[in-house]
Order: sequence, then structure tokens, then C-alpha cells
Amino acid sequence: MGTSSQSWDWNTLVERAIDKDEAAWRELVDRLKGVAWKVLYNYDLSTEDRNDAFASTFFRVYERLGSIRDPQKLPGWVATTARNEAHAIHRKRVKLVPMAELPFRATTADDHSEALLDDELRTAMLAAFRRLPADMQALMRLLSTDPPLGYEAIGKLLDLPHGSIGPTRQRCLQKLRSSPELAPFFDGGRDRHG
Repeated sequence: MGTSSQSWDWNTLVERAIDKDEAAWRELVDRLKGVAWKVLYNYDLSTEDRNDAFASTFFRVYERLGSIRDPQKLPGWVATTARNEAHAIHRKRVKLVPMAELPFRATTADDHSEALLDDELRTAMLAAFRRLPADMQALMRLLSTDPPLGYEAIGKLLDLPHGSIGPTRQRCLQKLRSSPELAPFFDGGRDRHG
């Protein structure tokens, strides 16, 4: 079985991790950690609870690695497992509330006016995102995971038919574009609502 010197494919990674290859396990975790964190940040958990859910997720991956039939579906499995771990923590400790915020990070800009514009856009984007129905917010979050989840995995997580994900995504983007909060950033900066 040939492997690339850059990285291994999913099947090879899983096989090598099962054979106790620590480099393969580290790469597997590195590829999948973004999926787990993206799911966990959708819940109002303390840092400690979020870290516990993350650790539990990868404990489950390690525990069940030998039973995985299709390693290509591992990102979807990790997303589902992370969600289940977050719910398990909820049942034990806290009230679980999906967060209505995207994980935007402040950026530093050399030009003060550019920084203000970035902040305004970020605030407008967040407000527009909050206007979306909860199911659309969940879809947009899952569509932005890294590594990306396939439509099949997203469909299973959200109980959506595979063929409806693309059109629903387009409706989400259209709703965002047409929101009053983002109107000033389109059409050359003209405020269509003012």
C-alpha cells in the first residue's frame, strides 16, 4: 500500500492508527479536530465542559477505530459523536443552549478606518446570521467545518435529504445577502434600506 510523503488517505490513516502508529493517530486527530470543535462551539458549554467533550469524542474514536467500515465517513461520525458528547455533558451538568454567534475573531488592521469597517461588517454579519432560522444556522455551521463534511454526513446530522442541502444553502446565502444589516455592504456600499 503506497502512501504519500505529504499525508495519508483516510483508509491508510485508520489502518496505521489501529496498528498503533502514533504519527498516523496524530494526523488523524489533527484532520478531525476542527470538525469536533466546530460542533462543540455550537453549544453554550464552559471551557472545561467543552474540553471534556472534545477528549471524550476522541476517546470514542480511538475506542471504535477498529469497527469503522468506511473511513471516508469519519468526519461525519466525529461530528455526530461530538454532538452526542455535548448532550451527555448537558444531561449531567448544564443546560445546553445552541449559541447564536459565529466564532468571529477580531483582526488587527493598520488603517483605523479599515478596522472600523471590518468591525461593522462582522457585527452586521452576526446580526444577519441571527435572523436565519435555527435549522439554517446549523446547516451553515456544518458547511463550514474543516475538514469539510460531505453532504451525506450533513444530511444525516440534520435529517435532510442529500439533494436539498445545496438549494437550502443557496437560500441561506440569499437571506444573508438580502438582510437589512448587510444591505449597506452590497451595491457599492449604498444602503438600500435607509
